[in-house]
Amino acid sequence: MVQQQRAIRTRRVFLEAAAEVFDEHGYDAATISAILERAGHTRGALYFHFKSKEELARGVLDEAVTADGVTPQTFKLQEWVDTALLLAYRLPTEPLLSASIRLSVDVRARNLFGTRWPDWIAYGADLLTEAKARGELLPTVDPVAVSRLLVGSWTGVQVVGESSAEPLHLVREISGLFEMVLPNIAVPGVLSRLDTSPDRADRLLKQSRATAAAS
Repeated sequence: MVQQQRAIRTRRVFLEAAAEVFDEHGYDAATISAILERAGHTRGALYFHFKSKEELARGVLDEAVTADGVTPQTFKLQEWVDTALLLAYRLPTEPLLSASIRLSVDVRARNLFGTRWPDWIAYGADLLTEAKARGELLPTVDPVAVSRLLVGSWTGVQVVGESSAEPLHLVREISGLFEMVLPNIAVPGVLSRLDTSPDRADRLLKQSRATAAAS
């Protein structure tokens, strides 16, 4: 059991090191040597878990689709909002998330590994489909189309903001995005009760971690 836990931790160290290097240099310029130096482990230890740089990139992408901090809410539409706000909040401090976007917008990497955008679209569409079944959405709303629009818009806001002369505050930008989108999809009674404030993600994540620590 101890060896298994150590192996899981070591694998995670390699993934996070690879994510940092991919995020800083891009897939093509990233080297195994740089990843090993960042991880502080031997080449043999790396190859026990990952046979190539390609496997590392796939591993980073596989780890990226997580909804940490999202908890059940009265409205499924709120859970959809929370997912996007929390991702924006976590991105600056979680290399796996940041690197997954870098790999996804890199044409060569995208051709090699694909992206996890379809997974995020499907995740959002499921929430929106349930929200519609509960009467939270306007009758004409297409959950898949709205989810696809949000994923594309979220990614665009992040990429443009990162390349701006003065980097934008991503959580505030995503909060503003919802202020424009939600009035066009939510029924008025639900819209007035949704929380899209920029500080919501911080509150949710602290609450989620406190609950996990107490359990």
